[in-house]
This record gives sequence, C-alpha cells and structure tokens, in this order.
Amino acid sequence: MNRLPDVRTRDNQAQQIQDAVSNVEKHFGLLCQLLAAYIRKTARLRDKADSLVKEISIYADTETPNLKRGLKSFAVELANIQDYRTAQVERLEAKVLEPLKSYGTIVKLKRDDIKAALLAWSRESKQMAQLEKTRQRNPSDRHIISQKIFTEFITIEMAFHAKALEVYTNAYQHIKDIDEDEDLENQQTPNNRRKNQLEDEVDDEEEDGDDDDDDDEH
Repeated sequence: MNRLPDVRTRDNQAQQIQDAVSNVEKHFGLLCQLLAAYIRKTARLRDKADSLVKEISIYADTETPNLKRGLKSFAVELANIQDYRTAQVERLEAKVLEPLKSYGTIVKLKRDDIKAALLAWSRESKQMAQLEKTRQRNPSDRHIISQKIFTEFITIEMAFHAKALEVYTNAYQHIKDIDEDEDLENQQTPNNRRKNQLEDEVDDEEEDGDDDDDDDEH
C-alpha cells in the first residue's frame, strides 16, 4: 500500500511550510530591525547621560562645599549607571540581536531545502520523507529561538534595572545629604567677621573723635 500522501495533501503540506517560513522571515526581520533600533537608542541615551555627568561635575566645582560634595557624588553614581548601560548594550547585541540575525540565515536555508524537496517529491519517496521531517522540525526551531532570544532580553534588562535601582538609590541619598544650612552658615561666617571688623573700626574712629573734642575744649 502506498503510504505517501496524495497530491492534494502534499500541496497543503508544502503550502503550510512555505507560509510558516514566510511568516518567520517577515516577523523576525521586523523584530531584528526594532531590536537594533532599541539598542542604538539605549547607546545614545548612555552618551547623553555621559554629557550630563560632565556638566554636573563642572557645575559642582563652582558651588559651596556641601553642595559640591553632594553633586560630585551624584555624578559618580550616574556615571556608574552608564557603565552598566554599556554592558547592557553589549550583551543585547551579543545575546539577542546577533542570534536573531543568524536565524534569518537559517530560515533562508530552510526555504532552499523546501524548494529542493518540492522539486523532487514526485520522483522519490525519500524526498517526501525529508519534506515531512522539515515540516515537523520547522515550528520547533522558531519556538526555541524565540524563547531563547526573549529570555536573554528579559534577563539582561532585569539585571541592568536592578543594578540601576541600587545605584540610583545611592545617588538619591547623596542629594538628600546636601546640608544647605551648613553651607549658608559657612558662607555667612566670613561676612559676619567682616561686619564685626567694620563695626570695630567705626567704634575706634568715634572714640578718637571724642578724644579730639575733649582736647579742643581744654
């Protein structure tokens, strides 16, 4: 008894496989483009943050001691976050984007395999077995690659944000610890000393004037 499917069944199977491959090509291609854009924007955000760190540090050098110390510490923490962001970008490129690109090549090879099998299906049952094997294997591949890629994506993002939260907490505390009253007091102390000095000079001049008046009366 001939175990090969009839022509209609074979046509349906071939169409299903071709549709699956086309679907993967379309959506994985879009995912690849969007992930690449996401990574580029993350890298640009890091660059902007580096500029912000530099400006905060420059401004801190012009301020009072406590504010300067708080801003400098804040800038250090913000710079640390950008180091983690750099690692985030590198990991996303290596563990998410590159595997996705590589799978695009695999999909193209699958399409070539399908075409070769379809050309030979009417001649050899072995080729039909190959087509059936391709049909069974194809969904599994894309499920595995999808799971792996998005698991890596989530893991990398969680690691970055967990570390960023820790560093942002430290940065927040540095800003909260800035003692404005102490800076104000330190700023006023030299002014008070100068004011007292001026008052003493005025008192001395008045006393000298009183002595001159006494001498004139005599």
